[in-house]
Amino acid sequence: MARPSVCLLASLSALLLGIAAVSRSKGLRGTESQREPRIPSQFSQEQRIAMKEALKGAIQIPTVSFSPKELNTTALAEFGEYIRKVFPTVFHTSFIRHEVVGNYSHLFTIKGSDPSMQPYMLLAHIDVVPAPDKGWDVPPFSGLERDGFIYGRGTLDNKNSLMAILQALELLLIRNYIPRRSFFIALGHDEEVSGINGAQKISALLQARGVQLAFVVDEGSFILDGFLPNLKKPFAMVSVSEKGAINLMLQVNMTPGHSSAPPKETSIGILAAAVSRLEQTPMPNMFGSGPLRMALEQLANEFPFPTNIVLNNLWLFRPLVSRLMERNYVTNPMVRTTAALTMFNAGIKENVIPPVAEAIINFRIHPAQTVQEVLKLAKDIVADDRVQFHVLDAFDPLPISPSDDQALGYQLLRQTIQSVFPEVNIVAPGTCIGNTDSRHYLNLTTGIYRFNPVYLQPQSFSSIHGINEKISVDAYETQVKFIFEFIQNGDTDVEPVPHLHEL
Repeated sequence: MARPSVCLLASLSALLLGIAAVSRSKGLRGTESQREPRIPSQFSQEQRIAMKEALKGAIQIPTVSFSPKELNTTALAEFGEYIRKVFPTVFHTSFIRHEVVGNYSHLFTIKGSDPSMQPYMLLAHIDVVPAPDKGWDVPPFSGLERDGFIYGRGTLDNKNSLMAILQALELLLIRNYIPRRSFFIALGHDEEVSGINGAQKISALLQARGVQLAFVVDEGSFILDGFLPNLKKPFAMVSVSEKGAINLMLQVNMTPGHSSAPPKETSIGILAAAVSRLEQTPMPNMFGSGPLRMALEQLANEFPFPTNIVLNNLWLFRPLVSRLMERNYVTNPMVRTTAALTMFNAGIKENVIPPVAEAIINFRIHPAQTVQEVLKLAKDIVADDRVQFHVLDAFDPLPISPSDDQALGYQLLRQTIQSVFPEVNIVAPGTCIGNTDSRHYLNLTTGIYRFNPVYLQPQSFSSIHGINEKISVDAYETQVKFIFEFIQNGDTDVEPVPHLHEL
């Protein structure tokens, strides 16, 4: 995820209060097809060893994306051969069609037996962010197992999901599984650098074929454990939207000269002042706009006194809650558009006044705002005509996908979560503050959901795009089990039942 797993931060938007509406609805009532018995999600010791070894092998292939034009294409090609070797049944089943898209991405079409059921799609990505050796306890592409954990770049973002999807399908197929509902598996190769040659091309291909999807499931949020001191039990966060984004270059041009006779201001000084103004002047606090306020009110009674009183009376305490959220770096992104200086380039020699200074600011746009609104605010804050604005790329926040009892994708996720993780009885919709490949599939569905069936503790969060990224062997086995059950749940005939809030 393009610092995606930051999606989990959506769960923290109320600081110690929680962020999203808790749904304990009975959701969808299923009537299993009687044609085929359900395949139990029980795996032999040999299969469990094989699945963890397959993940280790995937981690050892350094499929790093540095930029849209700089990918490790040798590793990407090797990875394509690797999954063919590890999952032979997937590649040799008559009702599965495999295609390579954009040279290195993979699209699988799994044809179901009931054409009346609308297909869905499972997403994951092959590429990972760079991982310098410094700071790691083990080499980042070793796939080493230590103390019950598999270490390496991609163990949480996102080769765990990719391998779990293919592993679950392989295990189903060798047990003679034939799906009723058709589905797709799309594996992008450049998600970490925008997905324009992977997911975007897959989406265009399917659109040209007239495909419309019931829903999409991608990476994103997790089962969060220990993030909220006032909420002792873990809860599952399913992201139903994503923030928008702008990569904005600020540029100052000046006539170069000798440093012995400097001008009053240099290009570096002008640009530094502009960047400082952006950092010191946050975008407006948008708490109270959109679904967040309603979600907090619905969640209120899950918390002890006095938090429950505060959340049940946001008409009075809204300013207090708003201030609490913006004071914490974790929850601040949920109430406003954020701006982060990520690159600064200037200077050609120590005794030359630099002719050009450039900085890149990464904005993550709150759902209540647009690209154009944020650009205007940024220009008003900088307030210096010498600073030129160049939008490198931008897109508005994504629409909110449904999470009610008629939302098939959301309810199938909820049912599978409560089956595989019976100790988790809170499933909450939220907003992903990172960006994923799923945004490229808006033309194919209105139901896009982002969820990793993995427990995440606060100490693990910093390892995503950081150092010592790892997943426990047990957690990965459970992730395979989740997908194994979810695919079968997708075959279920379902009908809506009344929504109940147990608050």
